[in-house]
Amino acid sequence: MLTEQQIKKLKYFVGIDVSKNELDFAVIRDREPIFHREIRNTPEAIDDLFKEMKNRFRFSRSNALFCLEDTGIYGNLLLHALSGKKALVVMENPLRIKKSLGLIREKSDRRDAFSIASFAQKNLYELKLWSPRRPLLESLRHLATLRDRLVRVSKILNMPIRENKAFIKGSLSKLAEQHCKTSNHAVKNDIKKIAKMIRDDERLKRLNEVITSVTGVGRFTALQIIISSNEHKDIVNAKKFARYAGVAPFKFESGLVVTKSRVSHIANKKMKLLPHLCATRAIVFDHELRQYYLRKTVEEKKAKMLVLNAIRNKLILRIFSCLNEDRLYIIKSPKPENMTST
Repeated sequence: MLTEQQIKKLKYFVGIDVSKNELDFAVIRDREPIFHREIRNTPEAIDDLFKEMKNRFRFSRSNALFCLEDTGIYGNLLLHALSGKKALVVMENPLRIKKSLGLIREKSDRRDAFSIASFAQKNLYELKLWSPRRPLLESLRHLATLRDRLVRVSKILNMPIRENKAFIKGSLSKLAEQHCKTSNHAVKNDIKKIAKMIRDDERLKRLNEVITSVTGVGRFTALQIIISSNEHKDIVNAKKFARYAGVAPFKFESGLVVTKSRVSHIANKKMKLLPHLCATRAIVFDHELRQYYLRKTVEEKKAKMLVLNAIRNKLILRIFSCLNEDRLYIIKSPKPENMTST
């Protein structure tokens, strides 16, 4: 959050609409638009505009706040330039900005840039300043996306080979397998390199060790949790992460109309899938969760997906409890059936 001292010094609010090829800069002061410029999304154009704006408005590190939407890699050049100048930067969820603006009839890049600047000024006390991640974590974030592509490539290569063995003559099947052998080996090696980067860093190694100590949670899920929470810095609360991952149920009430609590579609869909896979694995290998699942689905006749979602939440609570206490998860040994309580 911005401090009171930082807020008092702010005079200019700069909204930036980011796209692949262009950047739209809009500046407001005292809620009035005073400047707009569209430039190419290149380092040279960004530096030239910063020089112009500094000479024109006497920008400093403390009197201007830059706000932009999180648009993935398209904002990297801009963020690098702003980070180099140690500017105050806010990177916000595009959906939050859109829903905060009310009824809008016009749509243009210029209008979007001014809307972003207005959002920054109106929500000044709620904004969280952006700070660059560790270079290693930023590399891992991009490599994790690459890993997904490599896994898909591996499936594309291996699926026909397995089918060929059942329906094609042995010689032809072996020939196809030999042609794909080099590619398969290269893909597997690339995936292993990503895992090695985690093992070579003490901080990431410890986080990975803690998260994977929870039964059912694998290395790739741990990697995504580390990336999403910025090494357990931006998200340290289990309930907040459950909302982010789309597994936290919310009430829907209006007057006399009361519906069942449901999960929200506003979530990171990849992170929603991974805890589900962990939950299906946990009910096989974790005695406590298996008994919970059987009791809810068999005895109480609850819907299976409802119970699995509850197990997802339990796993997230376990993970963040261990992370907050920097300890490994201790598996409770099952109580012997013939033992009676005293």
